[in-house]
Amino acid sequence: MKLTADGFARLTHVSRETMARLEAYVGLLIAWNARINLVGRNTIGEVWLRHIHDSSQLFSTLPPRSRRLIDLGSGAGLPGLILAIIGVPDVHLVETDRKKAIFLAEAMRVTATRATLHVQRVETMKAEPFDVVTARALAPLPELLSLAEPFIGPDTVCLFHKGQGAEAELTEAAKGWNMAAERLPSVTDNSGTILKLERVSRVEHA
Repeated sequence: MKLTADGFARLTHVSRETMARLEAYVGLLIAWNARINLVGRNTIGEVWLRHIHDSSQLFSTLPPRSRRLIDLGSGAGLPGLILAIIGVPDVHLVETDRKKAIFLAEAMRVTATRATLHVQRVETMKAEPFDVVTARALAPLPELLSLAEPFIGPDTVCLFHKGQGAEAELTEAAKGWNMAAERLPSVTDNSGTILKLERVSRVEHA
């Protein structure tokens, strides 16, 4: 499915102001991606489907009254910065690569988006609970849960983009983690899944 900016606007019913900010982000992404590897170059021609819509689909899955969201390994700001542009109030972007972090800072400026940028490794972040933890193409689920653990409280929801291996990753993760897992089909990729994980905790071995 080919998706244009107009098609995205019709699908999602975002405001004109939000669309203007998303279009500014896309323009910046295309310009910078020619110089540094932010997203796969073969995906730029499908940017509205593969990156903007793929990220924005998480917005409708957020728990009511979600305010604080942390995006691990944010890269080009997908999905974290897109969710901030759409309306999540307090988004924290964690990215260790300095070139990508410079892009994120510029994208926040160009789109007039308030978010907090942490240029550091996830493992060095202060441990504190967030309402939502997101990650896209960062690590296999068992490793991802270990990275996310410092930010998971009793009511935290994790939203992770996964591909065809989602079931295998869940099976492997279940050896070390308790969780309530919901599998949401991706609206942009027939083989993709959004894993919505709640009540996440380590399995306590005797």
